[in-house]
Amino acid sequence: MAKWTPRHEAPEPLEGPIVATITGGTILWFVMFLAQLPFYGWFEDRDLTWWVWTCLAGAGLGLIGIWYVRSRDAAIKRAQAGDDPAGGTPASNNS
Repeated sequence: MAKWTPRHEAPEPLEGPIVATITGGTILWFVMFLAQLPFYGWFEDRDLTWWVWTCLAGAGLGLIGIWYVRSRDAAIKRAQAGDDPAGGTPASNNS
């Protein structure tokens, strides 16, 4: 089987308000969890309680995501400023 090669160059990754996006998603997951709590008995009668707990898990993972993207943004800003704690600038690490 021949190796697949791309026909065009991959686009640049999208950069934008990542922290706001992840925070908004986390809030939505938590709101969905809270909205389903009054109907927990209905979900339990139909063996669908996993819907409720999925929303809570999404909110919890969103908190981890917020921590991650904030750390990532801080690291990118440090690297752009030349304050790389690993020693040196990003350009000197390529050699």
